[in-house]
Amino acid sequence: MDITRTTVPGVGVLHHCGTRAGQRFGVMVDDAERRSLLIYEASGDPDVPRQTIVMDRDEADQVAEILRDQTVSERLAVLERRLAELTGKS
Repeated sequence: MDITRTTVPGVGVLHHCGTRAGQRFGVMVDDAERRSLLIYEASGDPDVPRQTIVMDRDEADQVAEILRDQTVSERLAVLERRLAELTGKS
């Protein structure tokens, strides 16, 4: 995935993402810490999203959790087990 990061003065940070299949979307993190998911049309204006979905931080966290292959607690448990193995405390 190709990701570019741009600071938008007075607004926040915009991450433009492009998939291998040519689909494009963006994630705007504004100064109030809201996240906006910006969906672009493949053949449309590259700077104008077709749809914008605004989420509060906790909502964005929930979506991120869905997109991960393991939950944070599962990844933490794996790290704890590995640390115990390395320190001989298993």
